[in-house]
Amino acid sequence: MTIESIAKTLGTGSGIDTNALVQSLVDAQFELKNDTIAKREETLTAQITAATTHKSNISTFASALNTLTRGGTLATQPTSSNPSILGVSRIAGANLTALGAQIEVRQIAAAQSASTAPVASKTAAIGQGKLTLTFGTATVSNGAMTGFVAGSDAPIDITIDAADSSLEGIVAKINGAGAGVTASILTDSAGSRLVVKGATGAERAFTLTATETPGHAGLAALNIGVGASGTTIGSAAADALVAIDGVQIKRDTNTISDLVPGVKLELASAQPGTVVTIGKTQSSTALIQAVQDVVDTYNQIYTALQTDLNSTTGALRGDMAAQTLRRQLQGLTLTQLLPDSVTGPKTLAEIGVKTNRDGSLSLDTATLNSAMASYPEAIEKMFAAHSAGALGVRNGLAAAVDSISTNAVSTVRGLGASEITYSKAKADLGDQKTKALADADNLRSRMTQQFAAMDAKVAAYKSTMTFLENQIKAWNSESN
Repeated sequence: MTIESIAKTLGTGSGIDTNALVQSLVDAQFELKNDTIAKREETLTAQITAATTHKSNISTFASALNTLTRGGTLATQPTSSNPSILGVSRIAGANLTALGAQIEVRQIAAAQSASTAPVASKTAAIGQGKLTLTFGTATVSNGAMTGFVAGSDAPIDITIDAADSSLEGIVAKINGAGAGVTASILTDSAGSRLVVKGATGAERAFTLTATETPGHAGLAALNIGVGASGTTIGSAAADALVAIDGVQIKRDTNTISDLVPGVKLELASAQPGTVVTIGKTQSSTALIQAVQDVVDTYNQIYTALQTDLNSTTGALRGDMAAQTLRRQLQGLTLTQLLPDSVTGPKTLAEIGVKTNRDGSLSLDTATLNSAMASYPEAIEKMFAAHSAGALGVRNGLAAAVDSISTNAVSTVRGLGASEITYSKAKADLGDQKTKALADADNLRSRMTQQFAAMDAKVAAYKSTMTFLENQIKAWNSESN
């Protein structure tokens, strides 16, 4: 409302719309301040969103690259000439550059498995006392244990009381003891049998000996060992026998990780006389795809960052942390990813990753394929998991991107610090907004009181004027 219109309104006396007039005056006084606060709040919200987004983008990139490199799919993989005899897999972080071995699986490791004579009911009481489990080495012939030598481990006692005296209860107590054997029940037309199985390895054979509580005999029927009647040894405990390059070794498991450096062996079957060749294959296709994926991901991150750094419209156009992130990303293709001791390319630019005029990246596949053919090990090392070189410097692309990410999320100098600064400014702006509202309310109350008093006076003046006019009319009437 203009000053002229306000003056005109004031001239109408008690007919003034006081509330509308006060609201118009308050709005006029606080309009500029409220607009300034609203625009600043909008700017800060955009800055917080942008800082959070780019911080998340680079962190996600670094995390995904770490996951990819640690997963092993980009690394040289071991091969087996006969997987039905011997399976192989790469141990995480292993260097298989010099891999090669001849393996003969002469015997696979086995676990002792024993079953007792059947009982009519698995829920009926068998007996009470204790079962003593002893580990050692055993001699087995025709399903019977003919010899046993206890090992150095202390025997394990398993107490069987009235509540556990059924076959089901005994199985539960054996399994609950965590003693290195697994108990189960096998039921057929003859009844229910206790089946106990140990771990693989010749020294993991076991006996189970009952000490019965007087008056509650019966547990001896579950004895496993030399002379135990009714008990059958289904399989005997045995070590794996493997010959590597003609030299025989033994292990107590069919999974062997300490025989061929960097390779886990899985013995599948024994084939004495058959030699399995352990070789290697490089993941060229996966590496080439990984380079392309890095280029594509980089371009998405860089394009989004460029938008928010636009000198005219960008939400972060004056943000030093965002500019630092862009500068570090732009230098990534020229960053040395491998130490000087590695033969071959050491930067992304040398394997065909080119920087375009707009700052985005593109991949020269011909250069990459040539580098893969000539220096496959160097490129594999670029995409290997973090590894510390001289003076503790980490090598590889994942380490380089992780370093950029660490700087970007820093709450001291990175986008993390920017986010904190913008959020604090927005919180302070909220305080200003609250104060402006309070000031407007105070002004509204004060002006309302002032205009109400004025309106009352105007109404009184008008009443007096009306009285005088009527009095004058009366005097004039009497004169006539």
